[in-house]
Amino acid sequence: MWREIEPDQHYNVEVDGHNLVVYSFGEGDEVLLCLNGGPGLPCDYLRDAHGWLKDKGLRVVAFDQLGTGASDSPEDPSLWDITRYVAEVETVRQALDLGRVHLMGHSWGGWLAIEYAIYHPHELKTLILENTVGDIPHLSQELERLRGALGSETVAMMQRHEAMGTLDHPQYQAAITLLNYRHVCRLDEWPAPVTRSLGDWNMGPYTTMQGPNEFLYVGNLKNWNRLQEMADFTMPVLITTGQHDELTPACAMRMKMALKDAALHVFPNSSHMPFYEEPHAYFPVLLDFLQRHRG
Repeated sequence: MWREIEPDQHYNVEVDGHNLVVYSFGEGDEVLLCLNGGPGLPCDYLRDAHGWLKDKGLRVVAFDQLGTGASDSPEDPSLWDITRYVAEVETVRQALDLGRVHLMGHSWGGWLAIEYAIYHPHELKTLILENTVGDIPHLSQELERLRGALGSETVAMMQRHEAMGTLDHPQYQAAITLLNYRHVCRLDEWPAPVTRSLGDWNMGPYTTMQGPNEFLYVGNLKNWNRLQEMADFTMPVLITTGQHDELTPACAMRMKMALKDAALHVFPNSSHMPFYEEPHAYFPVLLDFLQRHRG
């Protein structure tokens, strides 16, 4: 199943006068272009989970988005904008001459993939939306429900620290840690690619676009909702989520209901990373979908 392997090729792609580093595994015309979550995370955790799919006849391409990993990290907050990131994805696709791709977006990468599909639908063979949402205001409601499971006293404590701006307080951080282990990755030990990505997190894009943590959305995407536009998608879509995902099955179902041609799969023992939490269940679902839509 998944294993860490070295990319077969590294590329440098210029975008907005800055350098992006792109990684490629395998070869051929069936390209799985991976957009990782964050924002502000290097692509290690998604790249290293899926690079082995080159053994299945796929070319797997991932890249460190601007501001992350080995790519340049400018300190200009105006760059942390989803429209600019869409142009970044298209620049990478054209620079590597990838042709029509299977576009996979995980978490924030799913919002980016949806936005890309709105503006570049003819460049996609399929769209794979992993552990993501099409409606962030609805997600915020779901996150309040998940926080509520900690108990009213803990929620009140969290709200007090959020109002005071003391999010680094040990009480608050303890609650966030518990939520992360419930709803981000339920493994007792998180895989090395995950800890590597998290250890190199650029909080600039993250706080500008999303907020201070996974359970508080106050950035420039807090009102983002593309369900209406998704109704016009004609490409086949695969939606995956985990039963315990922070981006909940209810969010996934809203996307499925908005789309014309979508399959939805919920992994019962996973939260936000079924490719690590349930790889033996996840990869057959993904590979079956890709096999049915080759060409």
